[in-house]
Amino acid sequence: MGKRIQLPAGIDPHVHLRDPGGTHKETFLTGTAAALAGGYSCVLDMPNNQPPIADLEALSAKERAAAAAVCDYGFWWGGTAANADLAPQAAARCVGMKVYMTHTYGPLLVDDAPALVRLFQAWPAGRPIAVHAEGSATLAAILLGQLYGKWVHICHVSEAWQIAAIRRAKEQGFRVTCEVTPHHLFLTEDDARALGSLGQMRPPLGTAADRQALWDNLDVIDVLATDHAPHTLEEKRSANPPPGVPGLETALPLMLTAVAEGRLTLERLVALYHDAPARLFGISAPDSFVVVETGVRAAIRGDTLQTKCRWTPFEGMAVGARVLETWVRGTRAWGDGRILVAPGFGQRVRRGE
Repeated sequence: MGKRIQLPAGIDPHVHLRDPGGTHKETFLTGTAAALAGGYSCVLDMPNNQPPIADLEALSAKERAAAAAVCDYGFWWGGTAANADLAPQAAARCVGMKVYMTHTYGPLLVDDAPALVRLFQAWPAGRPIAVHAEGSATLAAILLGQLYGKWVHICHVSEAWQIAAIRRAKEQGFRVTCEVTPHHLFLTEDDARALGSLGQMRPPLGTAADRQALWDNLDVIDVLATDHAPHTLEEKRSANPPPGVPGLETALPLMLTAVAEGRLTLERLVALYHDAPARLFGISAPDSFVVVETGVRAAIRGDTLQTKCRWTPFEGMAVGARVLETWVRGTRAWGDGRILVAPGFGQRVRRGE
């Protein structure tokens, strides 16, 4: 028999719920159900939908789709080379702007310096600019933020040199924050080879030394983010598999297992998955908490998940904790292995100042 612990419910600032445009992979209903099953009360959805959330019509379509959510949610705006003029209107409806400086598809890829300057100039100061910036683009993003007085949030750090550069930027007083994913904390390039196309993701899994550097520099990392990015098994096993893995339901059991192993304290974990996201992104989650059971032994299984894709790169991995209940705004929303609230229970959050 394990030990029951009550903790603040999670806030995940980086998910891809695929709705609209990719509802065969995930919907707002299935994705937010996965969030509740994983101990999260709120998720912030990224803009790389089909079509991307880079104009006001597409944003309105996403707002309509989100009416089915069962946990709280917010949206990121997608910056492009052509939409800097929409920044004030988008900022009023979204928690921040996402800029893909490397490795994405279609108009969301912005790797042109003049376009990046226009976006950084136009976005309101004090609102986050989240960047997908692999390789040297990380340095460019940090410099752009410093030049134009903007807050840059580096998504899914994965390499030793990258976390060292972010540490240096923080020491110099730059306004930069960053996040790490469980898959980069627990898996390496060796796992990617074993997983085959199921281990394909952006950024790719790093070396064992990269993974250790992330653990060694948890004091530099602000936020734990899942980068929940589901695709169907058929897509992942195709001749052209898309990058991305699901993660909402496995993050907290994995991290609580790391706590039990002494890799971080429970207080630091709570800061990473709740306190810092709430503070940084201006999200209030009153009476939202998760009840977990620790000291158990279980294996992660994709066929038990709420996410529509129902697979995981952590298949078979042993964990020592599980989520029993998730409460949102005083309501028991997940318990007894099922969703306990109706579609539409979730509420929209906007960036607090």
